[in-house]
Amino acid sequence: MSYIHPTAIVSPNAKLESDIIVGPFAIIQDDVEIGERCEIGPNAVIYDFARIGNGVKIFQGASISNLPQDLKFDKGKTLLKIGDDTTVREFATLHRGTHATGETRIGKNCLLMAYTHVAHDCQIGDNCIISNGVQIAGHVEIEDSVIIGGLAAIHQFGKIGKHSMVGGGSMANMDVPPFIMTSGYPARFMGLNIVGLKRRGFSTDEIDGIKETYRLFYSSGLNPQAAKEKIMEKLGSQPHVQSILQFMEKSSRGLVRR
Repeated sequence: MSYIHPTAIVSPNAKLESDIIVGPFAIIQDDVEIGERCEIGPNAVIYDFARIGNGVKIFQGASISNLPQDLKFDKGKTLLKIGDDTTVREFATLHRGTHATGETRIGKNCLLMAYTHVAHDCQIGDNCIISNGVQIAGHVEIEDSVIIGGLAAIHQFGKIGKHSMVGGGSMANMDVPPFIMTSGYPARFMGLNIVGLKRRGFSTDEIDGIKETYRLFYSSGLNPQAAKEKIMEKLGSQPHVQSILQFMEKSSRGLVRR
C-alpha cells in the first residue's frame, strides 16, 4: 500500500506503481515513472522524464532528472534511468541526457552517496558505489562493480573499467582500466584491486593472469603497443585479459599512468 504525505506535490499524470512512500514536501512532475516499493524522501524533486525502477530509495533533497548543464541543450525529451534497488542518498544531483545519447543511465543495486553529481549522458553500470561528493562529468562511462572514493572527480568522456577502485580525492583525467586501483592527483595506477576481486569470487589463476597483464603493460619497459601485443601473445586466451585489451582499444583519453 502506497503512502503520499499530504504536503507532497505529485502530478496526477505521473505513473506510480504500488507500495511507494513519498515524504513531506517532495515534488514529482508529470512525465515520471516510478516502480514498485520505492521511497522518495522529504524535499526530493523528481523532474520530468525520470524512469525509476523497483525498490529504489531516494533520500531527502535529491534532485533527479533535472536539465543537463549543457549550453547546447534545447530542452527536448531525454531520459534519466535508475535501475532496480539503487539507493540515492541526500542532496545528490542526477541530470538527464542530451540528444547526443538520449539518456543518462544508472544501473541496478548501486549506492550513490550524499552530494554525488552525475552529469548528462553518463552510463553507470550495476553494483557500483559512488562515495560522498564525487563529481562525474558528462558522457562518462563507468562499468559494473566500480568503487569511487569520496570527493573524486571524473573527467568528461572518461571511462572507468569494471571492478576498479578510484581513490578518494583523485582526479581521473585519463581512463581507468578494469580490475585496478588508482590514487593521487591526477589518478595513478596503484596495483590490482585484489581484495575486491577475491570477494567477488575471482580465482587465483584469474588474478595471476590479470596481474601479469598489468606487469607487462606498466613495468616491462615496452611501449604500449608492444606491451599489448605481448599480452595478447602470452595471455590472450584468458577472458579477463581479453576484456582488459578490449577496454584499452576503446580508450579515448589514454590510460592512467603508473
